[in-house]
Amino acid sequence: MLQRAPAAQRPLFIGSEIYRSSTYGRRHPLAIPRVSTVMDLSRALGWLDDDVYLDSPRATPEELARFHTPDYVAAVQAAEAAQRVGDDVRERTNLGRLENPVFGEMFRRPATAVGGSLAAADRLVEAWRAGAPATVYNPAGGTHHGRPDRASGFCYFNDPVLGILRLLDGGLNRVFYADFDAHHGDGVEAAFADDDRVLTCSVHEAGRWPMQGTESAQGATFRNVAVPPGFHDDELAAVVAEVVLPLADAFAPEAVVIQGGADALAEDPLSKLSLSNRALWHAVQQARTVAPLALVLGGGGYNPWSVARAWTGVWAGLNGIEVPARLPAPGEAVLRALRWRRAAGRNPPDHWFTTLADVPRGGPVRDEVRRAIAAAAP
Repeated sequence: MLQRAPAAQRPLFIGSEIYRSSTYGRRHPLAIPRVSTVMDLSRALGWLDDDVYLDSPRATPEELARFHTPDYVAAVQAAEAAQRVGDDVRERTNLGRLENPVFGEMFRRPATAVGGSLAAADRLVEAWRAGAPATVYNPAGGTHHGRPDRASGFCYFNDPVLGILRLLDGGLNRVFYADFDAHHGDGVEAAFADDDRVLTCSVHEAGRWPMQGTESAQGATFRNVAVPPGFHDDELAAVVAEVVLPLADAFAPEAVVIQGGADALAEDPLSKLSLSNRALWHAVQQARTVAPLALVLGGGGYNPWSVARAWTGVWAGLNGIEVPARLPAPGEAVLRALRWRRAAGRNPPDHWFTTLADVPRGGPVRDEVRRAIAAAAP
């Protein structure tokens, strides 16, 4: 049995400059900078140096075909090369629609995110074979909606699935997947619905696209906690304590894969949940303890300031770094340089520039949340 990582052990951060120069298009929710800002902010704070940074490789078509169909992979490559898709390809693959547009790096960017998760899985397998604990952070990952033969929900490829498959191919037998995104982790759940080596648990907003993962839909290999609008810190803490941790404890995983989407935070425009980033940090840290090996991913998040602050704080937590009450000038400068075309970006509150941690957002655990917990608890 592997021992958990000591506090002094440093996790690995996987990033790439492709995220700095690539955008889904001016009007797309992912037009904002995300991973590049986390890299810049972490470096400005002195939390990310070359010793723990790995430039992400790009997944090859053959590696992508471990889960995605070769025809679909080829269609994404062809769409990037031509910068267009025909009507037949659009209907068959969901490429070229508003949610999954054609853009300059539409193959290279998601293939790089997958490459990061594959490289992370390889590092974890190496640690497992050596009998050592390990943690790898790939904030560009978490594209949990991708399907074998089509794009879905801004996700061209499914890096959590491919990362988990790489862990299993490396010899691991039990992987726990915890998803804290505002949207149901439907692609990952579907990929492993018939594989008892993987247990998935998704905590997400009820009634939100993709309209799956309701309280009544539970199975031996998956659990869903569909929560109401206004879901807050104390309610997430209850879900983690009463569902996520007991499920993982009973499953006894060798590795945990954590999807830490930032779109469940109160400032995000694509959900009606009300979490502070402190609650996300705590949930990730608790989920991290359930196995000796951990792959921590990003996911959704469509407010550039809340994403940068949340995911930089995740990195701090993984390293045991205390978050300062006020950011030093270099960190503040990174956040003040951000721009956002939405109305909320025209006059941002000052704390989006000067602090990393949100004010906690708590309250009583509502009956709707209690029912969701009861439906999913082991």
